[in-house]
Amino acid sequence: MSTSSALISQSPLLLPQNKEKTIYDGFITVQEKDFRLRIILPSDHQLKHARLQCSWQLKQLLHGYHHIIKQRLQHCCDLASFMLELKTLLEVALKNRHEMHAAPPPQYYTQLIKEIESLGWDKLAYIDTEFSTIKLKAEDTSGREHLITVKLKSKYPAESPDFTVDFPIPLVISWTQQSSLINIHNQFLAALESLKEFWDVMDEIDKMTWVLEPEKPTRSATMRRIAIGNNVSINLEVDARHPKMLPECCLLGADHVVTPLRNKLNTNMHLWNPECSVLQNIKEILEIEFPIPANHEKTNFSMECGICYSYRLDSAIPDQVCNDPRCGQPFHQACLYEWLRGLPSCRQSFNIIFGECPYCSKPITVKMTVKKS
Repeated sequence: MSTSSALISQSPLLLPQNKEKTIYDGFITVQEKDFRLRIILPSDHQLKHARLQCSWQLKQLLHGYHHIIKQRLQHCCDLASFMLELKTLLEVALKNRHEMHAAPPPQYYTQLIKEIESLGWDKLAYIDTEFSTIKLKAEDTSGREHLITVKLKSKYPAESPDFTVDFPIPLVISWTQQSSLINIHNQFLAALESLKEFWDVMDEIDKMTWVLEPEKPTRSATMRRIAIGNNVSINLEVDARHPKMLPECCLLGADHVVTPLRNKLNTNMHLWNPECSVLQNIKEILEIEFPIPANHEKTNFSMECGICYSYRLDSAIPDQVCNDPRCGQPFHQACLYEWLRGLPSCRQSFNIIFGECPYCSKPITVKMTVKKS
């Protein structure tokens, strides 16, 4: 059978649109459903360079299978064999979608209600109308309330649910076919206790210092940027598994202020005492006192950018500071980058741009950052 005959036999609703047979348009039929499809071939008819244009229904159905389609285009010898492979793939995709959206059996709901009653309705924070998403709550020994979101599957409990928590480290729940919501809640409580010391450290920082970033810390956030003074701050990255150990420290601000602090950090690092709190250790190593919320206003440390005149730009705050002690004007990295790039005298070396401060005209630099796609 010729390639054209085989294609007509396989997909009678997919027809060539030009005499060169490089464009095919029509439908592919799977399980008595028709899906609109257009295939554009290069002039040499090489399938590996073909382009597929699908209807939105077909795109939705093939979501997650793109790598397989690309592989089949690379390996199929002609369009007829590719259409056969595509039909097989669509049958699998339709079967998986049906199983994913199939309603659970009646005993699923009966068992779930029994499990909630055994656990206690006071532990239930939320349940959706389909009984597929549940939020359970628990308190750690410091009185902080936490939530775990449990997404149940139609074959529960034979199939393990998916779990979402606001934790700084992944939560691993061991699961068997005999497991229940009580097992989930008990393992959740054990995980909370293992992270208690970490959250105690972060809560002390939040309570006793002016935290510049993040603006609204979540329980999973391991970073705090703390104000030391005007335009000077320290970035702490706390290890959630070993919260009492020396965190990663990065001092931010003008060189004439940051350099002495950095020298103290390097000189006194050996004095770190795991028996003391992180905050107390940092204060003793840097030989400073942090401004505390009771005695200072946050506006004292929230100086606006000297270019856009705002404090927050998207999620960024002004962290580029003029090194001249008489100036010390802060800027957003993005604002300073755009400003310097527009100067005729601006020069660049690798990823650093050199120019003049918009306020005092003294030399200033900014690093270019690559945006994550």
